[in-house]
Amino acid sequence: MPSIDGVAAALVDGDGLVVGWTAAAEQLLALDAAQVTGRPARELLADGVEERALERGAGEVRLRTGSGVPLEVAYQVLPLAGEGGQVRALVLATPADMVAQRRQDEAFTRELFLQDQLGLAVFGPDLRLLRTNTHLLPFTDLPDGLAGHKLHDYLQPDDADAAEAILRHVITTGEPVVRTALRIRPRGNPHGGAVMEIQAFRLQALDGAVIGVTALFGDVTELHRYRRRADVLHRATAAVGGSLSVAGNAEDLAGVLVPGLGDRVEVDIAEAVFSGDEPLPDADGRLTVRRTATAGVPRTDDRPLGPLGREVLGAPAGSVADPPSMSAPLQARSGPLGRVTVHRDPVEGPYQHEDLDLLREIAARASLALDNARRYTREHRAAVGLQRSLLPPAETTVPAATTASVYRPTDTATGVGGDWFDVIPLSSARVALVAGDVVGHGLQASATMGRLRTAVRTLADLDLEPDELLVHLDDLVSQLVVEGSEEERERGVADPSGATCVYAVYDPVAGICQAASAGHPPPAIVHPDGRVEYLPVNPGPPLGVGGLPFEAAECALRAGSVLALYTDGLIEGGNGGDVDEGMEQLAAQLAAADLDGDLAAAGRGIVAELATAEQSDDVTLLLARLRSVLPEDTVAWTIEADPSEVAVVREAASRALEQWGLGELVFTTELVLSELVTNAIRYAGGPVMVRLIRSSVLTCEVSDPSATQPRMRRARLTDEGGRGLYLVAQLTERWGSRYTRTGKTIWAEQRLAPPSLSW
Repeated sequence: MPSIDGVAAALVDGDGLVVGWTAAAEQLLALDAAQVTGRPARELLADGVEERALERGAGEVRLRTGSGVPLEVAYQVLPLAGEGGQVRALVLATPADMVAQRRQDEAFTRELFLQDQLGLAVFGPDLRLLRTNTHLLPFTDLPDGLAGHKLHDYLQPDDADAAEAILRHVITTGEPVVRTALRIRPRGNPHGGAVMEIQAFRLQALDGAVIGVTALFGDVTELHRYRRRADVLHRATAAVGGSLSVAGNAEDLAGVLVPGLGDRVEVDIAEAVFSGDEPLPDADGRLTVRRTATAGVPRTDDRPLGPLGREVLGAPAGSVADPPSMSAPLQARSGPLGRVTVHRDPVEGPYQHEDLDLLREIAARASLALDNARRYTREHRAAVGLQRSLLPPAETTVPAATTASVYRPTDTATGVGGDWFDVIPLSSARVALVAGDVVGHGLQASATMGRLRTAVRTLADLDLEPDELLVHLDDLVSQLVVEGSEEERERGVADPSGATCVYAVYDPVAGICQAASAGHPPPAIVHPDGRVEYLPVNPGPPLGVGGLPFEAAECALRAGSVLALYTDGLIEGGNGGDVDEGMEQLAAQLAAADLDGDLAAAGRGIVAELATAEQSDDVTLLLARLRSVLPEDTVAWTIEADPSEVAVVREAASRALEQWGLGELVFTTELVLSELVTNAIRYAGGPVMVRLIRSSVLTCEVSDPSATQPRMRRARLTDEGGRGLYLVAQLTERWGSRYTRTGKTIWAEQRLAPPSLSW
C-alpha cells in the first residue's frame, strides 16, 4: 500500500490480523512487512497499553518499534467492507508530535485569514489573487470579489507594475521581500492612494514545486507621512542657519521644502531685512516684501510681481481649507519678516493639518536664522562703516604723489581687520606714507588699528624724523599694553604689542625718501626704467617691545618712481610663509604691472595674483607714484643774523611772487617773512635760510640753528611785543615748526591755485 503524505497505514482483517503494511509504516515503526503481516494487530501495542485501545475510532496510543523504543502516535480506524461480508479496517497512524504541529499550522492559517489587522493575500504563479483575508486595499471603490483578478484589474498601471515586479522577483528567485513600501492607488481614483508596506515569500509544495506567493501588507500611510515630515524638519533644521546671508537662508529653505513638502515654493522676505533694519508694517498692517527664493516648477496660478520682484504682503493667506497650497508667516523677535508658501500637485491630495503645523515649525526655525542674518547685516554695516572711518580714501592726490591702495581682509565675513595704511600730507610739500599691521582680526583689531593710526597722524603733525616718530609710537604702544586690563584680554581685545609699522617721508623738492621700520617688511621701489629694488631699511623690533633703537634709511628717488608699501599678508599668502620668496614674487609683479596707467587697477591686479582664497592674514598694498617740485617753483636765500637783511628778504620774495604770478600774496608774504626772519635773527642767530615753495600751497620756510621751539601767545594791551606768531597764524592757512639735523624750521602755508608739477 503506498504512503500518503508520510502517514503510516495498516490493513487489519476481521480477526484482528494485520494483512497489509505500507512502506511508511515500515519507516515509522522500523518493522518490515514480513515481521508484521499475519500477526495480531494487538501485538503492536506497547507494554501497559490496553488491548481494546484500537477498538476506538481515533485517539493516541503507544506502539512497539523495531528499535525497542515505544512511539506515541495518533491513529484513526476506518472500517472497510471486505469480500464475502468480511469486516476489515484501515488503520492510519502519524507521530503524535507531527499531528500537534499540523493542528497548530491549521489553527494559525485559519486565524490568520480570519483576522483583519494584518493583510494577507495568496497569489498563484500567474500572480492572480487566490485568497485574501480582507480587502486587499483600504479603498471603498474596489469590487467585492478580488479572487481570480490580477492587480492591473483594480490598481493604477504604474502601481500595479511596481507591485507585480516585487512578487515576480520573489517567485523567480525565492528571496523573500521584507518591509518594502509602495504607493498604491485604485484604478478609478488616481488622486487618492495609500502607502502600503509589503512582505512576501514564495510558496512551495513538498516536492519543491512553486505554487504561488504570499504577501503580508499593511497601511503605513500615516507612518510614512510622519517619517517624511520628520525628515523634512530635520533637513530644514540642518539647512537653514548655515549662512549669514538673508538670500542664502531663503534659498536653503526653498531647497528643503521642494520636494520635501511640495513641488513649488516661494519665499518672500521683507525689504527692510536686507538692509539689517527691523521691518515695520504700515498703518494698514501691510509689509513690502521681495520674492527672494523660489524652487520647483512654476505654476500657472503664481501671483505676478513687479519688475523688481516686490509686492505688498498683507495677512498670510492659505490654509488646509484652500488646497493644494498653504502658507506660513516668517516672524521672529523683531516682528514679521515675510512669508513662505508651498504648493503641490492636486494628485497628491489636499494638505493636512499636520502639514500646516510642520510648515509653521520650519518657518519658525527659518525665521530665527533670517533674523540672525538680519542682525548680522546690521552689525556688518556698522563694522564696515567703522573700518571706512578708520582708513583714508583708497585713492589720494597730494603735491608729492598720487596714491592708490588695495585692502583685502582675511575675515571676509566682517570685512574688517588690523592692517592699515595712510597718506599724510606734511609741510613743505612733503608726504608721509605709512603701512601697519595689528595682530588679530575683527572689530577689536580694527579698533586697535584706529588708535595706532590716530597716534601716527598726531606724531606726524609734529614733523618728526621717521626713526624718532617710531620711538614715540613704540612708547605709546608700551603704555597701551600696560593699561590694557584683564577684562579686555578676556574679551579678545587685540594686543597692540604685536603691531608693526613702516613710516616713510618723501620730499619732492630734494627728491629724498627717508624710511624706518618697526618689525615691518621694507617698501619696494619701482624706478622709472622698470627696475625694482627694496629700500635698505633695517627693521627694528615690533611696536611695544622696546629696548632697541630704530634706524632710518635714506634714498634719492626720481619723479615717476613708484613706492610700494604693503603688509606681510601679501608676501606670505601663497608661499607657505616663505617671506623671501614672497618678496621676489612681489618684485616680479611690480615690474610687470602697468604703473604708468591706472594705479588702482594695477594694485588690484597685483593683489589678485599674490593673495590666495585661503589667506591667513589681511593683505594691504599702497602704491605711491612720486612727483617732484620743479626747480623754478622753489627759491631760497641764506642770510646772516643782521636785522638789515629782513628788508632784503622781503624784496627778493616779492620779486619771486611777481614772477610766479602771485602778486596778490605779496603783502601777506612780506608780513609773514618779516615776523619769522626777525624772530630767528633775534633769538637764534645765524645763519638763517629762507625758502619759498610753490606747490598746492605757498610755503614760507625760515630755518635757524636753534633747537628752541617757538610758541604762540596772546600779548596784553600794554605789551610791546609777543604778537608775531599770532599774526602769522591769522594771516596763513596753517603754520608749524619742525626739528632738523642742524636746528629747526618754522613754516607757514597760504592757499593758492593748483601747482605746476612734473613727473
